[in-house]
Amino acid sequence: MQLPHHATRPRWWTELPLIAIMYAAYSLGRLIVRGDEARATEHGLSILRLEKSLHLNAEHPLNRLFTHTPALGIPADFIYASLHYLITPAVLIWLFRRRPTQYRAARTWLMTSTLLGLIGFTFLPTCPPRLLPAVQGFTDTMAQYGTYGWWGGEASAPRGMGGMTNQFAAMPSLHVGWALWSGVMLWRFGGSRITKIAAVAYPLTITFVVMGTANHYLLDAVAGVAVMGIGLLLSKPLLRLADRVRARFAPAPSATRAPIVSPGCQTSPGEPIPGQRTSSRIPAEAVDGAPSKAR
Repeated sequence: MQLPHHATRPRWWTELPLIAIMYAAYSLGRLIVRGDEARATEHGLSILRLEKSLHLNAEHPLNRLFTHTPALGIPADFIYASLHYLITPAVLIWLFRRRPTQYRAARTWLMTSTLLGLIGFTFLPTCPPRLLPAVQGFTDTMAQYGTYGWWGGEASAPRGMGGMTNQFAAMPSLHVGWALWSGVMLWRFGGSRITKIAAVAYPLTITFVVMGTANHYLLDAVAGVAVMGIGLLLSKPLLRLADRVRARFAPAPSATRAPIVSPGCQTSPGEPIPGQRTSSRIPAEAVDGAPSKAR
């Protein structure tokens, strides 16, 4: 995945409002396009049936493992509820400070993919496994281990604030998408062995966590990866378009100042200003009072 370079260094006073507006639009969009429960449940059941027909049903064994093993389930709930709020902004800030020439392309890729995910939530509201009828055999680990954290039975939202989130925004999984983006950035620009290990471990961990906590299907994770791929392809033409718009509306550069000395004026060696003499030696003719020879 090759990201283009940009010579201009980003400025925090333009980047911070841009990212805030993007995230606010994303959050508001999730609330507006919640979809109705019956439609979302049918979509979730359809995904589950498709996975079973393809022998891809990984959610049930992982969910049983997390449900029966608190040493796995409780940390997984904390990871699901918090890390994407911490790691993604941290990687963005790190790129802004340490890799400014690649930052703009990386930020555009992340934003484009996030908006594509919002489109997916809009047209395909999907009930996560934990909200399916109990007969499907899933356990909501966030509710089961809710006494250990700030969440309850309404995804990762704090208790009493479940109405502030869209619980049917399962397809695609942006938890997985954002983790993949963070992993790519750490792998390409980290430089050390530790960052490369984290670059691989973080997206894989998030993928297992979102399925084990019954918040996403395997196909949600696959869709999250696909959305990031499409976002990467779209980010390059979007950057070129933004550059053309910026060039069109940028103020014209100021005219070059005319030289103080006219083109025909010349100086002798050691004379910074025409007519100025740096030597203090006085011609003998001037001392005698005799007129100097014409040159």
